[in-house]
Amino acid sequence: MIRITLPDNSVREFAEAVTGYEIAKSISNRLAKDVLAISVNGETWDLSRKIDSDATIKLFTWNDREGKETFWHSSAHLLAEAIEFYYPGTKFGIGPTVDTGFYYDVDLPEGKVLSEKDLQKLEQKMLELARQKNDIIRTEVSKAEALKLFGEKNDELKEELISELEDGTITLYSQGNFTDLCRGPHLPNTGYIKAIKITSLAGAYWRGDEKNKMLTRVYGVTFPKQKLLQEYLVMIEEAKKRDHRKIGKEMELFAFSEAVGQGLPLWLPKGAQLRMQLEDFLKKVQKKFGYEQVITPHIGDVKLYKTSGHYQKYGQDSFQPITTPTEGEEYLLKPMNCPHHCEIYKVKPKSYKDLPVRMAEFGTVYRYEQSGELHGLTRVRSFTQDDAHIFCRPDQLKDEFKKVIDIIFIIFKALSFENYTAQISLRDPNNPEKYIGSPENWDKAEKAIVEACEEKGLNTTTELGEAAFYGPKLDFMIKDALGRSWQLGTIQVDYNLPERFNLEYIGADDNRHRPIMIHRAPFGSMERFVAVLIEHTAGKFPLWLTPEQAVVLPISEKYNDYAKKVSDFLNIYDIRTVVDERNEKIGRKIRDNELKHIPYLLIVGEKEAESETISVRRQGEGDKGTMTNKEFAEFINKEVRDQLSELYN
Repeated sequence: MIRITLPDNSVREFAEAVTGYEIAKSISNRLAKDVLAISVNGETWDLSRKIDSDATIKLFTWNDREGKETFWHSSAHLLAEAIEFYYPGTKFGIGPTVDTGFYYDVDLPEGKVLSEKDLQKLEQKMLELARQKNDIIRTEVSKAEALKLFGEKNDELKEELISELEDGTITLYSQGNFTDLCRGPHLPNTGYIKAIKITSLAGAYWRGDEKNKMLTRVYGVTFPKQKLLQEYLVMIEEAKKRDHRKIGKEMELFAFSEAVGQGLPLWLPKGAQLRMQLEDFLKKVQKKFGYEQVITPHIGDVKLYKTSGHYQKYGQDSFQPITTPTEGEEYLLKPMNCPHHCEIYKVKPKSYKDLPVRMAEFGTVYRYEQSGELHGLTRVRSFTQDDAHIFCRPDQLKDEFKKVIDIIFIIFKALSFENYTAQISLRDPNNPEKYIGSPENWDKAEKAIVEACEEKGLNTTTELGEAAFYGPKLDFMIKDALGRSWQLGTIQVDYNLPERFNLEYIGADDNRHRPIMIHRAPFGSMERFVAVLIEHTAGKFPLWLTPEQAVVLPISEKYNDYAKKVSDFLNIYDIRTVVDERNEKIGRKIRDNELKHIPYLLIVGEKEAESETISVRRQGEGDKGTMTNKEFAEFINKEVRDQLSELYN
């Protein structure tokens, strides 16, 4: 008998080898209809693959990430089959899943080019192939067999991938007339795919290396129901309206310059104001929690990052070392702030009474991202982390970890991120070479995170293999107003850097001990956080945060002087106010400034100038009546105080 343990720890017994589909059907016909893949002892398998020994399983549907990934993985193969139909001789690179769908990198035959006008015919061919309900068949092959198959196709891309695989680990998947190198998993057949949209085309260097050939990257997304595709298309249209690059340009928040360099954002005055408001907010929160601010250089000796291990892990993604006239002296634009903070800790001897030490820095770091992967503020080469490091004793670890969770909750509340889950990211037990440090320290660090989350009552998921190279972490995954998931806020427990930097404190027993290090960044990076915030709010920030809280609109040039007087008065009260002096009709000024998402529109004309008042409009709410300058100053400052007091208290 084969014993199959389900997620609720119940056990089902089968007389012979059994597939995931058969297990689902033994539970209910409905589940068998919905299930897309199965986890067998922690590894995701095809539903049609036989399980021939005792196993712990979990069944995945469209509602599970693993289910969607299996669905989209099969869809990538369906796309490749359609491309091969229209463009015989195409060479296929890789076709992975992404957050919303999949892509395939292809090398089209000489003289052939894919354009936007070709996408519809590819969609139609994919639908035609899907309706054939062709079985997707997994075959294990030897390395020699795989090389022979793709050698006959003259597909050097696949031959390169196969050459790096170990014999005995290679599988092919076939459907209809198409066969691809793939480790899986896949759907049982193509008929599960009911709705298809090829979303875009792009260029991509083979394996992300600019020295390699440029391939065509075809993006797509598929669904098990047409209704889900329609909902997705509506969401995409709304996402275009909320695109942080579009809104950032309209609101004059940030810009990029080819003269400065790719992926190096320029913060314009309004964007700088927004960013400073966020920084000031977090600084006040951190002060309440006992943090001290530090500042470190933008560069460091290469040896510093070799000691920390960052050079070995991030060296290929960093800018090239900076050499000096002194022979053998090399510096690196810093890829992380933590090595610098370790050196600050070492400046002065510590006793157990000095711990915890909490140091914070808005530190700018640099990574050489590939140009094809740069995207607005979400993927840049220079970004500022709201970084902090806590050095504590073992008996303080759990409480300090929970306090960081409290800080993240404050930020989420302040910016209306109400829908989130916490992901516990642990090491991959099958790839220990990816990590530094002893298994014993990893065990202790992982145990502390799990217990802290349990004590805080967090809704958590656990992901193996997602830990940082030096320690496990807790990542907060938020859903924005459109239901898209973003990773914001991270906390990491690290026993390893204190070891590598020989950090110590004198304990109550007068012996030397090693502190534990907590890395945390509630925003993550200021650039990415602002991008997510723009798209979440569509540029309508809370009053305390918005760069321009009020705009004065004179109904004609005749009242520009009075408008400036109003603005000057409000600025004295720390109300961020501007004047729209354009020679435009008042209706046009109101419309234009509402598009800029300025919360308060202050209209002044003859009546207001004579009585030294303003007519107040609140964006989205209309007229708020007439007020004196002082009444409005008190009114708006009270609104800001009420917002912030709720957060800080």
